[in-house]
Amino acid sequence: MISALLAQIGLPMLIKTVTSALDKISSPTAKAAAITLKKVDAAISNGEISIDEIKESNRHIERMTELESEEVKTAISEVNASLRAEAASSDPYVRRMRPTFGYLIAASWACQMLAVAFVILEEPDKAVTVTAAMSNLDTVWTVGLSVLGIYVYKRSQEKSKNSN
Repeated sequence: MISALLAQIGLPMLIKTVTSALDKISSPTAKAAAITLKKVDAAISNGEISIDEIKESNRHIERMTELESEEVKTAISEVNASLRAEAASSDPYVRRMRPTFGYLIAASWACQMLAVAFVILEEPDKAVTVTAAMSNLDTVWTVGLSVLGIYVYKRSQEKSKNSN
């Protein structure tokens, strides 16, 4: 989605946007990149980089966006195919995988929250450390809860199809 937007606004706007963002970062590498992008922007403004080259660059961005979109469509198609195969399976474990996964995620979440609550209540001086450490688990929880969300959504679709 962001790629499609970038393809529409084109290279000059992309350069200005990225330069502005990099200027706000204190890293020397980010500052150097911003300076370089300002030089590219100046080259575009001065005509050192032709309109045809910019148009070609925009066409390249559009093509890359199309390829990325196809890749995402393929991935979604594969996920849906595996969900359909799971639903059609006669193996009881395969059919029960979604609920099992859901219960495990719920139990894990509950254990973590209870442990955090215990630490906060029993050792308040460690509360900041524990809550900060929880942020290290963001990616793990994002993946697990995303998968669970897809499972629940797909199961809801299956139920609504079966009830019709």
